[in-house]
Order: sequence, then structure tokens, then C-alpha cells
Amino acid sequence: MAIAYIRPDKNFEGAYEQLKSIMSYALANGIEISEKFIDHTPKKDQEPEDFEATKFFRSHAGSTLLVADVWTFGNSVEEIAQAFSCLFKNDITVHFVEKSIVASKQSSAMFVLGLLDNARQLFKKTKQKRVGRPKGSKSSSKFDVYLEEIMRFIQEGKSVSEMARTLGVSRSSLKDYIESRELKQLAGDAFSAKRVVTSEEDVINRIQCPDETEQCKEGAHI
Repeated sequence: MAIAYIRPDKNFEGAYEQLKSIMSYALANGIEISEKFIDHTPKKDQEPEDFEATKFFRSHAGSTLLVADVWTFGNSVEEIAQAFSCLFKNDITVHFVEKSIVASKQSSAMFVLGLLDNARQLFKKTKQKRVGRPKGSKSSSKFDVYLEEIMRFIQEGKSVSEMARTLGVSRSSLKDYIESRELKQLAGDAFSAKRVVTSEEDVINRIQCPDETEQCKEGAHI
């Protein structure tokens, strides 16, 4: 079973951008997504066992999880480490689609540590809050819940009118949604052709020790 796990984050990507990346990756790799889980649960001041995502992972042991990137699992390295522990304990394999890498309980310790350190570096960069909506992001739409169905309809060659009738929505609004999201291009798999593949070795090589971080700072002032 392949599951798309999405957690909107104002500092990174909204639900639409994440689902677009996941759908593109799934199409390119012949993976059929059987379920979507959009996690809107606020994590602040909650214990890990109270998260809806934790309960979801436990009930889907042995599944394949598709996520945008490592930051999807939390707002800190600690939260991500807890998520990894839960996922791997339940034998869940994770595809990080924006890097085209796969992690599981069989992955090397260095690789998993590399993912955590990559997240640490990323969170450090985002401490300076971005103003407004991230570049290239789209505001949410009432049609986002139908995205997977719309993608399938486009692949099947259905007209916008047919889709609108099936979904019980306005044809003109649906047409605008498809065009603004470039869904025909996405369904044609053009988006996946631009994907950058990151190897496990690349992840490990990006680990920064404290002294290396200081050297980078000093070098920037030279």
C-alpha cells in the first residue's frame, strides 16, 4: 500500500505543492497511491502518542509512505527523529520525493543521521522568517481535495465538462483550477523530468560538523 502523507507548513510548502510533487513522483515511478493523509494536527504542546499521524502510522505497518521532504515530519530535529523511530519500528518505507531517495529500517545509520542533519541545517536557514507566501506556492482551493481524481480524469482523456459533472462542480471554476495548476502538464509527466535525484552518499556528504559550520562562516567574510 502506498500512502501520500502531507503536512502543510507555512515555512516550506502548502498541501497543493506537496501533493503535486508526490503525484508526479508516483507517476514517474509507477506507484499507485491508495490513500492520502493530510495532517493538520498542531504539534505544539502535544505528546507524540497524541498525534493523529502517529496513530495513522501504527495502523498502516508495512506500508510505503510518500512525502515531499524530511521537514514534513516535524518542526524540529527531535520531532523528526521521533517520527523516524515510529515509522521504522512499524516497518514503513519512506520515499522523500523531492530528493528521490528512500529510507527504511534497513538504511544505514549514517544515512538516517544525514537526513536529520540536513533537516537541522534547513531549520537553521528558516529561522529568519519569510514574509508572505513562499515563491511559487498556490493558495488553497476547494478543488484540492479532488486533485487525485482530476489527475486520473485527465489521464483518461475526460473533458472538463465530464469531470465537472462527475464531481458536481462548476465547469468554469474547474477549468480555471486545472489551468492555474498546470495539471495537464503534470498529468503528462513533464514535471517529473526535471526532478533532481539525491543519492544516499550525497545526503551523508552534506552533514556539517560544528567546526565545519564555523569555517563556512569565516570563509564568507574573507
